[in-house]
Amino acid sequence: MTTAEPIAGHRICPLCESTCGLLVELDGRAITRVAPNPDDVMSAGHSCAKGLGLGRIEGDPDRIRTPLLRTADGGFREAGWDEAFAEIERRLPEFVTGDPGSCAVYHGNPAAHHLDSTFYLGELIGAVGTRNIYSPASVDTWPKNLAHMLLYGTGLGMSLPDLDRTDYLLILGSNPMVSNGSTVTAPGMHHRLQALRERGGTLVVVDPVRTRTAEVADLHVPIRPGTDALFLLGVLSVIASEGLSRPDRVPAVVDGLDAALAMAAGFDPHAVAAACGIDADMIRAVARGFAGAPAAVAHSRIGTCMQEFGTLANWLVEVLTTVTGNLDRPGGAMFALPPAGGQNTWPVTRPPKLMFDRWSSRVRGLPEAMGELPAVCFAEEILTPGPGRTRALITLAGNPARSLPNSGAIEQALGALDFMVSVDCYLNETTRHADVILPPPPLATRGHHDVTLAHFQIRNVARYTPPLLDLADNELAEWQILLRIAAIAKGTPHRPVEEMDDDVAAVAARRAAKLAGCEVEQALHAVAGRRGPQRLLDLRLRSGPYGDRFGLDPNGLTLALLEANPDGIDYGSLTPRVPEVLRTPDGRIDLMPEMIVADLPRVRASMTRATPDLLLINRRQRRGMNSWLHNALPQPDGGQCALLISPRDAAERGLVGGDRVAVTSKVTTVTAELRIDDALRPGVVSMPHGWGHDGPGLRTSRSASVPGSNYNALVDDTTDLEALTASPIFNGVPVTVTRTSEEHP
Repeated sequence: MTTAEPIAGHRICPLCESTCGLLVELDGRAITRVAPNPDDVMSAGHSCAKGLGLGRIEGDPDRIRTPLLRTADGGFREAGWDEAFAEIERRLPEFVTGDPGSCAVYHGNPAAHHLDSTFYLGELIGAVGTRNIYSPASVDTWPKNLAHMLLYGTGLGMSLPDLDRTDYLLILGSNPMVSNGSTVTAPGMHHRLQALRERGGTLVVVDPVRTRTAEVADLHVPIRPGTDALFLLGVLSVIASEGLSRPDRVPAVVDGLDAALAMAAGFDPHAVAAACGIDADMIRAVARGFAGAPAAVAHSRIGTCMQEFGTLANWLVEVLTTVTGNLDRPGGAMFALPPAGGQNTWPVTRPPKLMFDRWSSRVRGLPEAMGELPAVCFAEEILTPGPGRTRALITLAGNPARSLPNSGAIEQALGALDFMVSVDCYLNETTRHADVILPPPPLATRGHHDVTLAHFQIRNVARYTPPLLDLADNELAEWQILLRIAAIAKGTPHRPVEEMDDDVAAVAARRAAKLAGCEVEQALHAVAGRRGPQRLLDLRLRSGPYGDRFGLDPNGLTLALLEANPDGIDYGSLTPRVPEVLRTPDGRIDLMPEMIVADLPRVRASMTRATPDLLLINRRQRRGMNSWLHNALPQPDGGQCALLISPRDAAERGLVGGDRVAVTSKVTTVTAELRIDDALRPGVVSMPHGWGHDGPGLRTSRSASVPGSNYNALVDDTTDLEALTASPIFNGVPVTVTRTSEEHP
């Protein structure tokens, strides 16, 4: 008897924003080998430990592979799909027909990157009829989204650092050598940063910690947490006072250039430097270097978003790029042209109101953004009595019990729900509260093209990898699961999924035909051989900026063309797109949006405010992606979730490495192992987020054996919020650290 040769195929990694190309070998249905794809047009042979661990993720013995139903004693038992959907049919309609707002939806990683949720989650939300929608975006991205909305008109079509052509790169609040980049799709960041240095460019990293990225920088600015906006105002002040702006290179559609410079001139570099905890000469050096470079760009990420002045900091990044003449220029900040289209490629519409604050939460009246409520509303909307109280919840991946602030309140809220359905592959800190758990199929059964992350690509490429495996008899595609739940919510539980899929495709075809300038029948005929996400993706690609327009351009892009080019198709470097890319009400860029300018007095007042003794910040980990990978890809060192502290701060408190310490915020106390690290500036301590794998009912054996300390339990979800977006403040949390022998969960 001979052994069959392993099956090899291409995959695009769906785990993070790098979207690296991979080569995968299968033995039957098991992934036996994963390697970087050297011919991928975007990643060119790069992958991180997460992508190379796909086999371990797919083969994790703790993964759920059969639906689970809660038993009377609070445990779970396996069930068939029909029985699981029958239970949802029995219980869910009460929270839809009686009070549509009483069922909330939470969606998170990794499902947010999949075609299934991209194309079908809206069907579920529409069927449930709820505005109580949550995701990690309101935790770590909204300040950046809002700044871009106010300047350019969309929260998704962000400006991107043209990394491969810049001469001066300023990074704030990001550690791409570990995270691989965020809101920027640029696999192989270490190669790109090295190339910057080799061509004589300059890398500056602004971070309270000497991170791996800071270690390779020309200049590390060890800023005090939460003061990035003040640092940028100081940089702009130098540019204004020394006449370093470049109005000759500023796009003609920009308004408020002089007002922005006049505003910044009032922030004296000495006063700003003192508040930031750095030297004024460092601010001047950055200002002169940035303004004097042939091409310069700043990039900000989580560290700037998850702080008190997040929106101001991200706005000032764009102001800095603009006043120095680096907006929409090679080597500066540019805009991608995503192959499946999107907010900044579709025909220009000028809505009178941006996708922000169109409605508000029931309890505190906090603003919606891009169709979602702030995550800080999650617990109170469940726990606060009254009409419209959330009583049921549907979760799609994610782990809000460990991803959202004030984990204690989140767990209390999850336990107070009347009904909960989770589409998830783990029985974790969140899903242990569910009544029904529906497992998604293996990643190898999905085709992949990241429609959302293509907006962040620093090069215009199109890539797709088809499924490597068919669904097994006991598996349902995630899009089929979503449509089955949607059918139940609509009161048509036995309607065939195929009919519902045809309805979704019909709507998509009308939109695609209008974009392509053809008849709807022509669009439907062109994709007639496909179903599910592949059909919807083909409609998007054909009607997108490179598309064949359903035969009108025979050389244009189709899904079949991408299937024939598994390494991807390169459409070249980013090109200038202003003003075409703008979706602001007047088609112009207002550098001084009223909402942001009104917040400037608050940041000015913070300059003279006393600084707490210790400020807590989070940190990235190479093998982690929020909380869900800790089981399949355990950290090589159990102390990876330790609290890091500077030698000076440890000595002042009589602490030594290896101590067990109590970390106390205004919300609660957790305990952690202490490690001393001279990479931190004094006054700063650091822990990673997403840990705290403890409590009853978990079926995540490896992560539960090393539960770690729950950072999110320390974060306030009530009073200490980012003023404009109501995002929680994760970076710059005042804490005390003391030796302890007690265990605080």
